[in-house]
Amino acid sequence: MTSQVFQNDGAKITVYLDGPAWDGAPTATLGGFACKTPEAGRAVLDQAIAHVWDAGQRRIIGPMDGDTWHSYRFVTQTDGSPAFLLEPKDDPAARALFTDAGFTQISSYFSARVPLATAAATPPAPTDDFTIQAWDGTAPEALFAQVYALSSAAFARNAFYKPISQDAFLAMYMPMVPMLKPELIFFARRPDGTLAGFLFGTPNYAEGFAPRSAILKTYASLQKGAGQHLAHAFHTAAAALGYDTAIHALIHEDNLSALRSASEGAQIFRRYGLFGLIRDG
Repeated sequence: MTSQVFQNDGAKITVYLDGPAWDGAPTATLGGFACKTPEAGRAVLDQAIAHVWDAGQRRIIGPMDGDTWHSYRFVTQTDGSPAFLLEPKDDPAARALFTDAGFTQISSYFSARVPLATAAATPPAPTDDFTIQAWDGTAPEALFAQVYALSSAAFARNAFYKPISQDAFLAMYMPMVPMLKPELIFFARRPDGTLAGFLFGTPNYAEGFAPRSAILKTYASLQKGAGQHLAHAFHTAAAALGYDTAIHALIHEDNLSALRSASEGAQIFRRYGLFGLIRDG
């Protein structure tokens, strides 16, 4: 990704001119925003916006560190509970600076929590289309290569999707391997052994060394029903490991997984937004 940083004594922001398309149009993104005072933050934000307009772009998305593979979204509503592992930081002052600059919300997300005793109670109907397997903890690079291929196919139709290389994907995820708990990572495989879906779960280490909640962080599937079976396997395994709560993390409000989360009795505790700005004229 090509990027340029603007900073002063009290604030910093990064501009990515080659962001994902927004409604089919070329778009820049603004990420890595931090400020000590509103005045300092407003100054670098104005610089960043001017840089995008000067480069000939007419649309900006923020906050987003270049693409949806990296950090993006503001917290827009919260019950005040502590942040979970890898969750966007709640920064109302930063969000206010973006909205004051003319940004409006263009996409909505949420996180919800559910008691595992509830979520694991009802198994989906049996199927011969695929089998669910937990990761055995071996060959992580080969594992992530398969996950990269399936992710690229499964997410390609998502709004704001932008492809990345396999090398870039591995560079992001391989450092996380020591944190992974194989018992919370699942794969759906067809009878011929090909991958139909995957689910990544992790203990919520933000709670410390003995967390009570487990995070359903990411899942994707290319076959109908695989997501439901993967989620049930995750909930069942997490309950067996002694966790009491599942966090359904960072779900797009329009995704099928939003309906599934609600059907399992999960209660929303945080909402997030992605914001955009279009140049007039």
